[in-house]
Amino acid sequence: MERFLTEFIKLWVVIDPIGTLPIFLAVTAGMSASAARRVALHGTLVAFLVLSFFVVGGQVLLGAMDIELSSFQVAGNIVLFLFALSMIFGESKLEEEEKLIRRSDVERAVYPLAIPSIASPGAMLTVMTVTDNSRFSMAEQAETMVQIVVILAILLGLLFLASRIIKIIGNAGASVISRVMGLILASVAIDGLVKGLRQIIAGS
Repeated sequence: MERFLTEFIKLWVVIDPIGTLPIFLAVTAGMSASAARRVALHGTLVAFLVLSFFVVGGQVLLGAMDIELSSFQVAGNIVLFLFALSMIFGESKLEEEEKLIRRSDVERAVYPLAIPSIASPGAMLTVMTVTDNSRFSMAEQAETMVQIVVILAILLGLLFLASRIIKIIGNAGASVISRVMGLILASVAIDGLVKGLRQIIAGS
């Protein structure tokens, strides 16, 4: 039971359902409530599939390519940092909305909601480490999958409620939140990057 709670908290922190809300608000600003719910559902489903892939085959894939987990962490956090910069120094609202009109709901759900917000580099790395084939049994790995499903279900519920928040804060509020969260996300990415580099240096 202690292991279950410990891993649940760890997965909750890296998936960060609360921290996903501002990004979702920014992505769905100006959309109808039904369209926003579709984006939420598609984004959560894609994130689940991505995380499931890293649970089942992440270690095998990286091992086959002879890539260390620390190298994956560094690369993933560089991508996350670049995305954070795009949130902070985004284009004007008019240009952004014109692009969003041309994008489908599925495209918006995949990027940036599913990746790199929900299924972040940190989340991908964590699900691989807590389902390490050399340390955990199949039953323990199945427990981890249950935890991921529960957290994503809670996240989806929060995203469904987020459409009401959009009506209150408006597009301007969503834009402000997006830039603030971009700064926080950049800090998280740099922290993960530094930790990954430390692991590489320590192992060299």
